[in-house]
Amino acid sequence: MENNQTLFKVIAGGPLKVTGPFRLKGPGTKIIENEEPIFLCRCGYSSNKPFCDGSHERNGFSE
Repeated sequence: MENNQTLFKVIAGGPLKVTGPFRLKGPGTKIIENEEPIFLCRCGYSSNKPFCDGSHERNGFSE
């Protein structure tokens, strides 16, 4: 049976992990559709927003 759930997991001191089918609307008309896991920035330091680039590790991000 196929799992069609979209799950969001907050990683302590890190990004938000999104798994399952989803659509993400970016600036303008850009829409990202995916089923592979992605990691969204929560610290605000990523140079690849909205995606995590690991900047939280270099900048001491905490909850």
